[in-house]
Amino acid sequence: MNKRIKVLSKPGCHLCVDAIKIVAQVSSELNVGYEVEEIQNNPELMHLYGEEIPVIFVDGKRHDYWRVDPERLRQALS
Repeated sequence: MNKRIKVLSKPGCHLCVDAIKIVAQVSSELNVGYEVEEIQNNPELMHLYGEEIPVIFVDGKRHDYWRVDPERLRQALS
C-alpha cells in the first residue's frame, strides 16, 4: 500500500492523537497508507513545524495542521 499521508507528531500532543485517529479512519476507508513521524528528535522539523503540530501531508504537500477535516482529507485523496 502506497503511503500517501504523513502525520508529523510529537509526544504529549492531544491534537496529534485526534488527528491520527481521523487519518487512520479515512485512510482505511480509501485504502490509502499513512505514516506517523515523531519530530522531537529532528531539530529542523521542530523549527519548521513545532508550533503547528500535528501537520498532515498528502502526496508530499502540506495539507493541514492542528485539526484535520475528514471530508477535506477525503477530497484531497480522491
